[in-house]
Amino acid sequence: MARRRLRNGQLRVAFGVAVIGFLLASCGGSSDVSDEIRVSAASSLGEVFIELESAFEAANPGVDVVLNLGGSALLREQILAGAPVDVFASASADTMAPIVDAGLSEGSATVFAQGFLAIAVPAGNPANIDGLVDFGNEELLIGLCDIGVPCGEYGRQVMSRAGVKPAIDTNEPNVRSLLTKIEAGELDAGIVYMTDVIAANARVEGIEIPDAANVAAEYSIAFITEGPNNEGAKVFVEFVLSEFGQMILAGQGFVTP
Repeated sequence: MARRRLRNGQLRVAFGVAVIGFLLASCGGSSDVSDEIRVSAASSLGEVFIELESAFEAANPGVDVVLNLGGSALLREQILAGAPVDVFASASADTMAPIVDAGLSEGSATVFAQGFLAIAVPAGNPANIDGLVDFGNEELLIGLCDIGVPCGEYGRQVMSRAGVKPAIDTNEPNVRSLLTKIEAGELDAGIVYMTDVIAANARVEGIEIPDAANVAAEYSIAFITEGPNNEGAKVFVEFVLSEFGQMILAGQGFVTP
């Protein structure tokens, strides 16, 4: 059976300059936003949150969105330890839950996007990976994200659904670290987010995971009540949830929940 490959840009949405200008104008700036907004976001949100940052700053002159990208579990622990964070965007509701339970967020977190998993292989697929069954081959170099990290938990769910016991050679602390090793050819394959395959362009190739085995990652966002800029945090979260914010997310392959 032929492999189903993910084509670069397959899920991208084209934005015309005029459309972006119109939507930015409709969003408008807010007099409540000031100075600096510190946003901690999951590694897998890196590319799209850089785009959201630029769009938000364009709509709110003088505001500086400071992004802190990393593994969701690590970012959560930083917040629980008292790090000055205004907004937290996690790759899973489970990772966000301790923040909500500790009363550090305003109410419950909001799911703002979904993403599915894909197999990532180095450009050219030198090991001829065909699908999930290859992850049980001990002769191949296979990587997953670590246990406790959202992409690692999702990846193991995929393996369980497919009935495959993976022969794992490395457990990486976050999806960016896993992708870096795949890009460099240090691994034959790994399981990452579909959006990461799209963002990597030609540096990796993607192979679709069958629907029966795939899982939907649910990204949640909340503003931290003890953060230094509550007003700015509220406006940034509203921006991510807005029609324009959702269009930016869709443009990089995320799905509206």
